[in-house]
Amino acid sequence: MINPPGTSWRKSTHSDGNMGDCAEVATNLPGIVAVRDSKNPDGPVLTFTRDEWRAFLKSIKRHA
Repeated sequence: MINPPGTSWRKSTHSDGNMGDCAEVATNLPGIVAVRDSKNPDGPVLTFTRDEWRAFLKSIKRHA
């Protein structure tokens, strides 16, 4: 997926001054969550269903 028009990207609140090495997430698209590399905003975008994204976040929190 290429960056769809109207996508609202945000960086993690845990992102620090690490030279911009961060993933950005867009949750304002119908039915999907999009993820991209902040260093390459015109590069590829990964998409997940909302259920897949929730499962991913739950797993991260469980293993943090």
